Amino acid sequence: MSLWQRLKNHPIIDTCFHIKGNPRACLWTEPLWGIPYNLYVPFVSVFMNSQGVTDAQIGFILSVGMVFQVLASLAGGVFTDKLGRRLTTIIFDCISWSVPCLIWAAAQNFWWFLVAQILNSMWQITNNSWTALLVEDCDPEKLVNIYAGIQITGLLAVFFAPISTFLVGRFSMEATVRGLYLLSFVMMTAKFIILFVCGTETEQGRIRMRETKDVSWISLFKGYGEVFRKIISSPQMVMVAIFMVLSNISNVTIGSFFGLYVTQKLGISEQFIPLFPMVRAVIMLAFYLFLQSFVNRFAFRPVIRVGFVAYILSHVALLLCPPQTLSGVFVYTLLEAIGAVLVGPRKESLAALFVDRQDRARVNALLYVIMIGITSPFGWLIGVLSGMNRMLPFLVNIGIFVVSMVIILGNRALKEYDEEHQPG
Repeated sequence: MSLWQRLKNHPIIDTCFHIKGNPRACLWTEPLWGIPYNLYVPFVSVFMNSQGVTDAQIGFILSVGMVFQVLASLAGGVFTDKLGRRLTTIIFDCISWSVPCLIWAAAQNFWWFLVAQILNSMWQITNNSWTALLVEDCDPEKLVNIYAGIQITGLLAVFFAPISTFLVGRFSMEATVRGLYLLSFVMMTAKFIILFVCGTETEQGRIRMRETKDVSWISLFKGYGEVFRKIISSPQMVMVAIFMVLSNISNVTIGSFFGLYVTQKLGISEQFIPLFPMVRAVIMLAFYLFLQSFVNRFAFRPVIRVGFVAYILSHVALLLCPPQTLSGVFVYTLLEAIGAVLVGPRKESLAALFVDRQDRARVNALLYVIMIGITSPFGWLIGVLSGMNRMLPFLVNIGIFVVSMVIILGNRALKEYDEEHQPG
């Protein structure tokens, strides 16, 4: 069998090509967001630093953004039920991505980035509505493959990273990033419009729109008390909430301070920053295409445990990396990619499987409120730690990975789920 035939018959590829309806619209429009995002995201903290924003200010901006994400998450469940999944998604996608991209493109100092971050925080509303749009009419057995497919589209977008490397070498980092933000505005806005036109309201979305049509906004917000009791009474959802909190803290560290660490601490040129996400993408893509089906034979807990071990080793490799040594950073990239492919899709699938289907929008919203509310001080705290010593945020991450692994291995609800749904 040829390589093309093997790829064509691959479960993830087969799922991506044969899904219908909203999951197809969500998946196939994702590159229009993923390509520009992956072009500019490696430079975010470095670009902010070049405009006079300090490490502590970067952390403060992240924390303020998280506070507004809490408010957006609370509003997200209500908007998603009242307006519908489809309409909510296009409105707040434009507010949270299209408008901030224009602000970032013109940003001159701390205040520009703060305003853009506040608007960008509204993505938590569409995170709720878009997730519902994706999963509510989808076969639960296909969720892992679909989430893997979404990650693959993001990974393919990273292969455009050499464009950033070329542009930074040809012009300058600042001019390149401003241009990438303008490109992001055009491509992302196109994505939002196409998804709205090609998507339809979900069955559960139509039910919730009818149920909430004559219910006041205030009453819907008051209903969060019942939703909160539902979450804390479920061991599965408590585990998901804790897992989400710890994952978000570690993602803040990697996403916001990796670029500063390799450029300021290790002395590696800004021109090389986009290469690391590209190598990471190659590793993850190869894993999804050739090893994911094998890994899916195992239960959630053993796979996630191996993933966290890889995460820990990646950070150890980064902290032990000598200055101006690209090979050490590539070792980090390899191990971190392995951790991501093992942990990421399973984390998302657990949330989709354990969340109450009948009240998914508000449960998801409150889970994200809990996650962001607890996480919000950590953006500022990690920024302060980075200002003291750029190694400290990554030491904090190692601790987070250890705690996360202990929680996953010791969770009785997940152990029972593994035993009941052991893949064949």
